[in-house]
Amino acid sequence: MEGDLYFERNGKYLYPNLSYKINGVLFDVHNQMGGNHHEKYFQRAVAIALRDAGLSFKEQFYIPIKVNNQIVGKYFLDFLIEDRVILELKRGRYIPRNIYNQTTQYLESLNLKLAIVACFATDAVIIKRIVNEK
Repeated sequence: MEGDLYFERNGKYLYPNLSYKINGVLFDVHNQMGGNHHEKYFQRAVAIALRDAGLSFKEQFYIPIKVNNQIVGKYFLDFLIEDRVILELKRGRYIPRNIYNQTTQYLESLNLKLAIVACFATDAVIIKRIVNEK
């Protein structure tokens, strides 16, 4: 999406158009389902809504962790959208510190700039952007 990166007075704002679409999907899912479901059901619903919104994505995207060309571990992202934005889904109102750290590791592993963490709470979906500064 050309023109999807622009600058504000206080710095960069990454992928505003794509972020807007993703946020719309998340709000639509929450409006239809509420917030009292298991995370796997939100994941299924978000996949349907992303597809309906015309966004390309990879679900449960595999990232190997390598040292000296040997795999020592692996990550699985909830979604990689348009090969540019990581989307992680959680249940509840708060994002624990370890989720921020884990998501930052995802960004660094894939050399991406933006992740969105969405927490589905009973009365709202809380959306946080995590930017890879490296």
